[in-house]
Amino acid sequence: MIQASGLEGQTKTAMDKTNVGVSVIIVTWNAKKYIGDCLKSVQDQHTGLSMEIIVVDNASTDGTPDLVRDQFPGVKLIENEKNLGFAKGNNVGIRESKGRYLFLINPDVIVLRGCIESLIAHLEHDTSIGLVGPRMLDADRIVRRSTMRFPTPWSAFCRALALDAIFQGSKTFGAYLMSDFKHDQTLNVDILNGWFWGTRRDALNRVGGLDEQLFMYGDDLDWSYRYYQAGYRRLYCADAEAIHFGGGTTAKAPVYFYIERQRADIQFWKKYHGRLAVAFYLLTVLLNESIRVLGHGIVYIFSKSGRPGEAYKVSRSWACIWWLLGIRSNETTTA
Repeated sequence: MIQASGLEGQTKTAMDKTNVGVSVIIVTWNAKKYIGDCLKSVQDQHTGLSMEIIVVDNASTDGTPDLVRDQFPGVKLIENEKNLGFAKGNNVGIRESKGRYLFLINPDVIVLRGCIESLIAHLEHDTSIGLVGPRMLDADRIVRRSTMRFPTPWSAFCRALALDAIFQGSKTFGAYLMSDFKHDQTLNVDILNGWFWGTRRDALNRVGGLDEQLFMYGDDLDWSYRYYQAGYRRLYCADAEAIHFGGGTTAKAPVYFYIERQRADIQFWKKYHGRLAVAFYLLTVLLNESIRVLGHGIVYIFSKSGRPGEAYKVSRSWACIWWLLGIRSNETTTA
């Protein structure tokens, strides 16, 4: 059964607007450093189709809306009065969009020439493909991971004991993060990470928008899983590339976002798995964070030069443990 989309109340007629070929939706939150280059790269795409660009700003305080308004007058800017989160922000943009093809792109992304055109070609060629994503490059043009497999109790256990890090490249131990995949070929995958998605309007109509209960993370697991439930393939496209700087809007409250990631993962397990599996997953998270406290604590003792970083990692894992045990602090509940 496909879960609630976060687009309740929207009629199918409204969703079927197709007088625009491509809609690009970018949700921003204090992303002034990146959004200009991102928008320029999107405008440089030549798809042969009409394109609209929608920026949904989640109450930025760094001047992001002013930059968009002043330098990109052709971009539709939607300014929210508060931070609605990633999922709800994208749903706002989806509701306002008109394109046959929709692309949800993070603001700290530079879309390389021909990227969107290649992704559209895949969506157009095979209607069994519902969701596409390009190859991710970092600032140094090194290929980075942008896919995952659906999580299982075994993969959660491997992550808890760092077996995926110890046996890098092993499908048995590194299945969840696909450490065995070099991202050098176009491939059907379970999960496309949520930095850059492309989909067709008809597929979105069937699957629905992002789950608004997920504020920041977990949307990639949830949306990919719902496309899977609806019978659509999720295609990683090695012939399309974009640069993702990463962490552009989350570095301002790292402990908070670290815990938000855990919260989202737990929500996914509760939504799609039984109580026993959820209990096992919670135990693996506690085990993982406890090992991190011990490991980084040992490094802290014996490495004077690295102490600031190790102290932060210890405090971050401790905060996560206390959160899991039901103890909240201002640091872990305030963005």
